[in-house]
Amino acid sequence: MDKPLKTPPPYPIASVDHALRAATILQMEGGATVSQIAERLGVARSTAHRLLAMLVYRDFAVQDEDRVYRAGPVLELAAHSQSLVSRLRTAALPHLRRVVDLLDETTNLIVRTGDTARFIASVECRQALRVGSREGMVFPAHRTTAGLLLLADLTDEELAEVYDPARYRDRPADRPDLARLRTELKRLRRNGFAVNQERSERGLVAVGVPVRDAGGTAVAGLSVSMPSVRYDAHRLQALVAALDTTARALERNLTERA
Repeated sequence: MDKPLKTPPPYPIASVDHALRAATILQMEGGATVSQIAERLGVARSTAHRLLAMLVYRDFAVQDEDRVYRAGPVLELAAHSQSLVSRLRTAALPHLRRVVDLLDETTNLIVRTGDTARFIASVECRQALRVGSREGMVFPAHRTTAGLLLLADLTDEELAEVYDPARYRDRPADRPDLARLRTELKRLRRNGFAVNQERSERGLVAVGVPVRDAGGTAVAGLSVSMPSVRYDAHRLQALVAALDTTARALERNLTERA
């Protein structure tokens, strides 16, 4: 890993190379301290600290309570199986565009990694006032429409593991109230859809449904996002019906491509 076989570019940027190598170490080896990264890269400890701070800022890394850096939500997509994420995105894009054509609202596909939800595809609508693309962005799963739907697919034991208090020792305010969350997830399982009214972002409403694999496991969430001033609760049934139809079509495509 430290001795690449490829010919380096004629004008290499050392800081970029160091950041990429640090990210690779975290993803492939499980974690490292600032001192270990500095030693591996052959840089000063202060330089390694700045590199890791930037990786944390961009969600490529996280720092645990022992001050060890580990792969963050972006790199943890590998645990999902990058091939699955790629297949989901490729299969979903034509369907997202059709939803935008039908509803003229921004449409998204989201996957869950641990306690976070990541937007892997987003198609913006054409309206002047619209929700912009969230592609590549990461949010707490319990604060997003699709994240809640994917959490609702977990057993109580799996949910407790995701929100194990030990994981939140240095950020207790980020851990949701599990009793309240379980009550909400029970309602979502019964309804089969979720509505997020300004929960993740002020001025935004999102409606979503799950996308399931051939075995019935929710692998992604399909959602439509709009400015709250344009949301009409009387349209909810029609929005859910359009999303459900699209999710079933996407599921058939995924089964065919498997």
